[in-house]
Amino acid sequence: MGPAFNPRSHVNYRTLRAPAAEFIGTALFVLVGAGSVIANMGGAAGLSIALAHGVGLAVIVTIMMPISGGHINPAVSFGLWVGKQIDAVTLGKYVLAQLLGAIVGALLIKAIFPASAVRMTSLGAPQVSGSMGLVGAIALEALFTFFLVSAVYGTAVSPQAQRVAGFAIGLVVLVCALGGGGALTGAVMNPARAFGPALVAWDWHAQAVYWIGPLLGAAAAAGAWRYLLLPPGTTDLR
Repeated sequence: MGPAFNPRSHVNYRTLRAPAAEFIGTALFVLVGAGSVIANMGGAAGLSIALAHGVGLAVIVTIMMPISGGHINPAVSFGLWVGKQIDAVTLGKYVLAQLLGAIVGALLIKAIFPASAVRMTSLGAPQVSGSMGLVGAIALEALFTFFLVSAVYGTAVSPQAQRVAGFAIGLVVLVCALGGGGALTGAVMNPARAFGPALVAWDWHAQAVYWIGPLLGAAAAAGAWRYLLLPPGTTDLR
């Protein structure tokens, strides 16, 4: 018999490891987050859904941070690229991995939950409240994402507070969801979380809100932290 198969000898393990972590982490986040929307369908579920997103993200970021930085969000990766914490190649790999992971997470939800519940909730895809206009919804998502990416820079990037990064990032998601965002836009702050369920359910309701708002907010936070708030000499997140 020949030598045992070792995947690390057949692929560039270091190159694939971080994107794989982003893929798996985002799939898990969509499964937990969108799954909580379906599981709590028809009830007073705001707190349950907010906890699933916030606590779920905190755990996933903590697990994946030593491997990839635990972005789990194209807006976070974009904000770190704008702030020169990652390069363009890493940005491209991460965003692709996150979007693919979101699709897989949505497909898992479709396979697990009853078809009737999936149809009624559009696979847990976020929805903008009828009381919100397009500009207002984009502005709200931008503000929430500014808060989220600020938490990333203030903990995961800043060397003084990396140990609490996962907790802080998840707590921001929880606070934004409970602070009114959950009822108005879903407090998504994450294009992948919106994209995966929307693609699989083929429901593109207000999809632009969940791309334009988070990317604008992430860029604004990156600029504020890079030029005003980060300690001198702060280096790459990874």
